[in-house]
Amino acid sequence: MRGAFGLSHRCDKLQPRGKSLTRSSKLMMTLLIMLIPLVLRAQSERSSTSDSSKSITISQLTPADSEDPKFSLAPWATVAGSVPAPADPLPSDPLTNMAGAYIYPAKCACSASEQPSTPQRQQGVPGTESGSSDGGVKASGLIAEAKNPPDRNLDIYYRNRREFSLDVGWHPVNIPFIYDFAVGDSYNMTPLKYTLVPIIASLRWHVTNVGWRWIFRGNMDFTFSGSITAIPRGPETHYYSFDFGIRRNFVYRNWKVVPFFEQRGGAGIINAKEPLGVLFSQGQNVTFTYNMGAGARYNIDSKYSFSAGLNYMHISNGYLSEPQFTNYGINVYGPMFGFDVRLGKPHHGSQ
Repeated sequence: MRGAFGLSHRCDKLQPRGKSLTRSSKLMMTLLIMLIPLVLRAQSERSSTSDSSKSITISQLTPADSEDPKFSLAPWATVAGSVPAPADPLPSDPLTNMAGAYIYPAKCACSASEQPSTPQRQQGVPGTESGSSDGGVKASGLIAEAKNPPDRNLDIYYRNRREFSLDVGWHPVNIPFIYDFAVGDSYNMTPLKYTLVPIIASLRWHVTNVGWRWIFRGNMDFTFSGSITAIPRGPETHYYSFDFGIRRNFVYRNWKVVPFFEQRGGAGIINAKEPLGVLFSQGQNVTFTYNMGAGARYNIDSKYSFSAGLNYMHISNGYLSEPQFTNYGINVYGPMFGFDVRLGKPHHGSQ
């Protein structure tokens, strides 16, 4: 009987143990004639039951249900995503049981280990075949956005941005003129010491967008300034000038602190004291100025920011008072603090 039906899962515990059958041809033909109608009836009942029954998804089965014998699945009926509901209980007739075992293999210890396992996929989970395409696109978009967030600095450093800037410094340290090698001097200093307090109001104009790469990434801005410099230490008392400057901002992605390097130059008027007999003071009222500084700017938001750094300041008459009066000049440096505010409407460069 086992050889005639070719069962895929053999289990000695559940297989019916009938009496020994003779090998005569009449008995075999009789058994086959009796089994054929039963098999056809079982197949027709199975097809009608599967059409009317609902499908049960594997994701809906609870651990308690999966252990129940009536939810056991045949190996050939394991389908990714859903399986048909179990059919009606099989008849108790031994022959019918034998035919039903051919259609619905029973779950037993020996066949359970042979059943292939199929990965279960739940609907609605991103990344699975049953998940929607929209969910996958949204998930990939969120991952890309997390890896490359918008650069907020593009809303601060952009072409044609205009700002009002106010800088105040305290320069008490006296040094030789830093470009003495270019004019043939020997980096000497006079015994007269100065302390300068520059107050600079500026219109800052960004002339480029953020460009370049690596540590050179940034933009440029021009500065048009009017300066009033108090002189608390020295024979002169004040100095007025108009300056033009250029600054390089080193703008890195989403950094609130932006380093910079700048230079300024201009011309002004000082109340010179050397014509009045004060030795080592300035030789004439018309003078020139040069500033060089470096620091960092902290952006509170796209409108307000403040900066801090060191600034070198030089004042001299460019040897215009010689030979009557010697050009000694003033060379000092110290800290400089600034405040910037955007003029005009905001810009949305990171969108």
